[in-house]
Amino acid sequence: MADKQANRVEFSEIKNKLRRSSLYQKDKLRKAKEKKERKRKRKREESQDPNGAPPKQVPRTIDNTRVADDTIVEAEDHEVRNDEESDQLATYFRCEMVPKVLITSSDRSKLKTVQFMEELQRVIPNSEIRVRKGLDLKKIIPQAKEKGFTALIVVNEDRKVPNGVVISHLPDGPTAHFKLSSIKLGKEIRNHGRMTSHRPEVILNNFSTRLGHSVARLLAALFPHDPQFQGRQCVTFHNQRDFIFFRRHRYIFKNQKKAGLQELGPRFTLKLRSLQRGTFDSKFGEYEWIHKRKEMDTSRKKFFL
Repeated sequence: MADKQANRVEFSEIKNKLRRSSLYQKDKLRKAKEKKERKRKRKREESQDPNGAPPKQVPRTIDNTRVADDTIVEAEDHEVRNDEESDQLATYFRCEMVPKVLITSSDRSKLKTVQFMEELQRVIPNSEIRVRKGLDLKKIIPQAKEKGFTALIVVNEDRKVPNGVVISHLPDGPTAHFKLSSIKLGKEIRNHGRMTSHRPEVILNNFSTRLGHSVARLLAALFPHDPQFQGRQCVTFHNQRDFIFFRRHRYIFKNQKKAGLQELGPRFTLKLRSLQRGTFDSKFGEYEWIHKRKEMDTSRKKFFL
C-alpha cells in the first residue's frame, strides 16, 4: 500500500506530461507482468501438489466484509423460533389461514400504476384489485377485515410513476413501507414466458438478521402455503445489500440432468423504509424500525436485513 502511495506521489511530481504518461504506461505493464507471473506460479504449485489444488483465494467484496451485526440469526436459534411462534403472522405459518389479498393504489392512479397492480394480481394468487375512490386507509382496513382479506397492498405513485408499496397484514399487522424502483413489466422483458394461474413456490434469499426474518415472513405470508409444483413456477425475493430484488421464473427441464429458467416477469426492487406493529397508522403507530439516513447510512458495509 505504501508503494502505491509512493508511486502516486512520484507520478504527480513529474511536470512533463509526456514523460509522466510514459512512466505510467511502463509501470502498468510491469504490474500486468507480475500478475501473470503470480498466476503461472500458482498453476505450477497446483500441478506439483500431490494433495490437490490449494484453496482458491476469495476476493474481498462489500458483502463478505459487512459490518458485524449482533442481530444476525444463526441456523438453529431457539429464541427466534419461540418469538416467531407467537408473533402476528404465526397463524399463517401454522397453516390456519388462506391468504386473501386486497390490492389498491393512491387516489386517481395513472396508467403505469394500474398496469403494475394488474401484474401483482397475476403474481399473487387469490388477490383482488379495488379502486381507491378517495377513501382513507383507516376506513378501507375495517372494510377489508369484514370481507375476509388477510393483507392489504397499497401502491403509491409520484409523477405518474409507482414509487412505493405499503403491505399491511390483517387483522393485527405487521405493516411495512417499501420504496419501489426499477419496475419492468412482463411484456417489457425480452423472451418472457406466459404466466399461468398455478400457485408458485416462494424463495426467500439472504434475510439473515432479526429484522430480515420479519420482512421475509411478511412477504411470504402473501402467498398460499401449498404451491402447485406441476406449474414449475417460482417467485424469488433476493436480498442483497438491503435491496430486495423480485423475480418470477418457470423451470424448464431440458433433460434428466439439465434445467433452465424462463423469466415471466415482472421485475422490481424494494427497499425497506419502515416496519410497524399492527395495521397501518402513520400518526400513532408503534414502529419497530425506521430508516434514518443521517444516523444509519454511515458505512457502505453496514446492512440491516
